[in-house]
Amino acid sequence: MSEVTQMLHAISAGDAVSSESLLPLVYDELRRQAARELARERPGQTLQATALVHEAWLRLSGAEDPGWKGRAHFFGAAAEAMRRILVDQARRKRSEKRGGGAERVDLERIEVATEADDEGLILVHEALERLEAHDPQAAALTKLRFFAGLEQREAASLLGLPERTAGRLWTYARSWLFREIQQNRTA
Repeated sequence: MSEVTQMLHAISAGDAVSSESLLPLVYDELRRQAARELARERPGQTLQATALVHEAWLRLSGAEDPGWKGRAHFFGAAAEAMRRILVDQARRKRSEKRGGGAERVDLERIEVATEADDEGLILVHEALERLEAHDPQAAALTKLRFFAGLEQREAASLLGLPERTAGRLWTYARSWLFREIQQNRTA
């Protein structure tokens, strides 16, 4: 059992000291996860990876009993927290038209892999919520692949799935989400 998993079990048992010791152990992985997530955003994104990690950590550690069942559950919860933070920010920007022409200055020179506008991010989020109600496992895989930026092998391992099964599930989830997003764009 990894040190992270041991700490998560201790936190679930009410050990406050383990809660304080967890962040240094998972910080680098959370930072990579946030950087992958932000790389999908538009260049105008003003949130930095460090700020996203800290905001997600506040949300994750704010619950009295987070009930994390292990490493995969914790990092899945972190991906969900980051997704919600980015969606909330996109909604604020859309409704308030904040930021004007401000551009994100990436101090660490992370290259943008793909661009997703605020409207697109919200459409994906809404479709993903519908997928979660329809097929929770496909939604969990999608969150890990799309929002956490994990490779198929990593996501399959975290979910306890064979890699080929994860591949089929990923193909299904993408086509399902594509259909849902197309229907909502035309509606």
